[in-house]
Amino acid sequence: MSQSQAAAQPPERIVIATRESRLALWQAEHVKARLEALYPGCTVELLGMTTRGDQILDRPLAKVGGKGLFVKELETALLDRRADIAVHSMKDVPMEMTDPFALVTISAREVPLDAFVSNRYASLDDLPPGAVVGTSSLRRESQLHANYPYLAVTSLRGNLDTRLRKLDEGQYDAIILAAAGLTRLGLSERIRGVLPAEVSLPAAGQGALGIEALSDRPEVAAWMAPLNDATTSACVRAERAVARALAGSCEVPLGAFAIEDDGQLWLRGFVARPDGSEFVRAERRGPLDAAEALGQALADELRAAGAAEILATL
Repeated sequence: MSQSQAAAQPPERIVIATRESRLALWQAEHVKARLEALYPGCTVELLGMTTRGDQILDRPLAKVGGKGLFVKELETALLDRRADIAVHSMKDVPMEMTDPFALVTISAREVPLDAFVSNRYASLDDLPPGAVVGTSSLRRESQLHANYPYLAVTSLRGNLDTRLRKLDEGQYDAIILAAAGLTRLGLSERIRGVLPAEVSLPAAGQGALGIEALSDRPEVAAWMAPLNDATTSACVRAERAVARALAGSCEVPLGAFAIEDDGQLWLRGFVARPDGSEFVRAERRGPLDAAEALGQALADELRAAGAAEILATL
């Protein structure tokens, strides 16, 4: 069945596999509402699941298998046909996606930048020497070390509410979170400031939602097609191409961020050591319809500029 034939047959029932964290459920409910609006009469259900990434909270992700821990159980539900699609934060989706799985839709992006959250301080610049800053990623950690070497940067795990609770308990002077998650959950008042990309370059896919399905189900891809945002998709695919080419995962301090600028993609990226002692940056511009080639070219430039040496020792 072709996508055009599948699209002519509206779905009667769609089951969405999702993690059960509050943010993941918000994301799944958001997709559910959009599908219900697209397909009146279609029954859309959520299949809530707990992943290994949700269960292992006492160690950094880089040490327990990476962000793929957040998707495996959802993919099993797709394989078992208990679910038709899985909804993910794009920054949690492994860079390598192979059959039988396919990324069929990337929806419009929320604010893709990192947020500074603190009960005592207005900005990173206001933090005194030795202030404790919590973050869940080596990407943020490396940039904090490079830009604010006098701060104490420590690991922060748990879902969004857990991280905020730890801040409120006084375990941290400040924490760095994705602005998108706070905004989506109605917690934007907790944001003391959004960090510009020049200070904290985002992760590939940050702020975007992706929909995964089985590659042998063209009818599902056709149902999801109206939810795709072409510009966001181009940006995210360029970013993911950078990370994929550099074996990017949460074990590598790597950022990749693209925006549409005057009809072109403006793509920036970096690779660093976790302690921020070495940093390699690059940027490129190119057409939206060659997003992945642009990402590959930027990755090649980063490697040639010294990223290969950094990656070889991580």
